[in-house]
Amino acid sequence: MRRVLALTAVALCALASCSRTTAGRAAPGERSGQPSSPAPNSTSAEQVPGPGVPKVESPIDAARFKQNPCGALTAAQVSDLLGNSPRVKPEPHGAGGPGCGWFAQAQVAVVFPDINDLGLTSFYRAKDRVYPFFLPLAPLDGYPVVAYGEEDHRASRGACDIAMGISDHETVVVSITQSPAHKGEKDPCESARGIAEKVLGNLRGGH
Repeated sequence: MRRVLALTAVALCALASCSRTTAGRAAPGERSGQPSSPAPNSTSAEQVPGPGVPKVESPIDAARFKQNPCGALTAAQVSDLLGNSPRVKPEPHGAGGPGCGWFAQAQVAVVFPDINDLGLTSFYRAKDRVYPFFLPLAPLDGYPVVAYGEEDHRASRGACDIAMGISDHETVVVSITQSPAHKGEKDPCESARGIAEKVLGNLRGGH
């Protein structure tokens, strides 16, 4: 499981040009060896959602956003978050799934993991063992959200990674690093959740 999840970390590392160690990563594993894990095609028979994992009652098809991951946020939304001239880095064929990063004084990344079909169950299974920091957040109109990481970097780096279930088999990962000038003004996990809300609106046809 750790090796499978770590592929998404590679994708986000590429988006962020590895400018930070942990924040913005969709999964851990870059600094340690990876134990074996099920191949992606071996997950279909497993129970999804797993025990204790919130069910997604209204699945969303994200196929068109996987083809154009930078479309997860509109130009106006990006400008509102980061100013008028952020650097944009699309990764439509990222190692962990299609993604896009936007970089200014603050940093935002959105990734559509396509490693397996376990969805948010993958993250819940990694709780404690892989993710000592694991914090379920308030769902977004019924879509479950969880913040996670090897460490809690909210105070130290103004950074947070969250995963939002858009079906029982798929998630969207949103990562944020606050600018130095605004670090600490707001919980970065709540900031990431706010961005996920914008992404959700766009996925549901808001633009």
